[in-house]
Amino acid sequence: MKKIRVLIVDDSAVVRQTLASILESDPQIEVMGTASDPFFAAKKIQNEVPDVITLDIEMPRMDGLTFLKKIMSQHPIPVVVISSLTAEGTETGMKALEYGAVEIITKPQMNTKQFLEESRIRICDAVKAAAIARIKRKQVNNLVVQPKLSADVIIPDAPITNRAMIKTTEMVIAVGASTGGTDAIQQFLQAMPVDCPGIVIVQHMPEHFTRSFANRLNDICQINVKEAENGDSVLRGQALIAPGNYHMLLKRSGAKYYVEVKEGPLVNRHRPSVDVLFRSTARYAGRNAVGIIMTGMGDDGARGLLEMKEAGAYTIAQDEKSCVVFGMPNEAIKLGAAEKILPLDQIAAHVIKFVSQVQTQG
Repeated sequence: MKKIRVLIVDDSAVVRQTLASILESDPQIEVMGTASDPFFAAKKIQNEVPDVITLDIEMPRMDGLTFLKKIMSQHPIPVVVISSLTAEGTETGMKALEYGAVEIITKPQMNTKQFLEESRIRICDAVKAAAIARIKRKQVNNLVVQPKLSADVIIPDAPITNRAMIKTTEMVIAVGASTGGTDAIQQFLQAMPVDCPGIVIVQHMPEHFTRSFANRLNDICQINVKEAENGDSVLRGQALIAPGNYHMLLKRSGAKYYVEVKEGPLVNRHRPSVDVLFRSTARYAGRNAVGIIMTGMGDDGARGLLEMKEAGAYTIAQDEKSCVVFGMPNEAIKLGAAEKILPLDQIAAHVIKFVSQVQTQG
């Protein structure tokens, strides 16, 4: 009998090896290959189409939900989602089923290898069930190109004279990133000292992903990291990450800063949008801020960074060599929005030095 050929897609080498061992132990299953992200998976599929794909959700370069949607709308292949982000009833799990996943297996964030080995029968059965499932092409209704809105729909532009120009003792670091940004933000935050200025971050991620991302960073960084909630204060030694599917704005009350988390239209086809965060930072922090635009596709954040610069903030763009995608920083550089262009591994040290000099000067 012909074996079921499986392609394993997961960014964790341990998970890939464990899943391969589990699946190969079943005489009806053969692992045709593994891939660390959807781009590598797509190349393998071009050469040989698997009978079943096992797919993680949280991966670099392209998330699993986006890849699943593309597969099911273009060339349907049975998919078993194996992820820590798909607990029963969560938005992510519901989306995976909506996009066409045959089965979902939720793995824990800790002791993943042990869990997978203990779930050997369930995993093999899920793959065998997927192999005989009737898969239909999914109609993707949201491929209609919507108007590309600017930050004006969330926070109207204002003359530079109306923006915050008064110097205060507290500074704010605003960071924007997209494709490749999870690793870039991790490297940046791990290098920040416990007494660093408050940090506000927009990373383009779907809803529910940002909380697990923030929690993971909180475990490995010296500073506190959390998914932002409406009204959270911007504090020294803490980074607030905009929740997926919500815009985050910096606001000011007296000499203290806080964030507003709100719904609204997509800006530059993103929610959260970097431009929204940067514009609000320009308005309410002015020259008390540092703006950093990191790796990412498109141009979200470029105009916002220019507004920050015009309001007196110090602005930095990640250089091309260290970017996964040199889109957002390049657009900002072309606008003249970046005062400094630096490789990723130098940004944190440069910011710390700049903030120290500013505070010394009073």
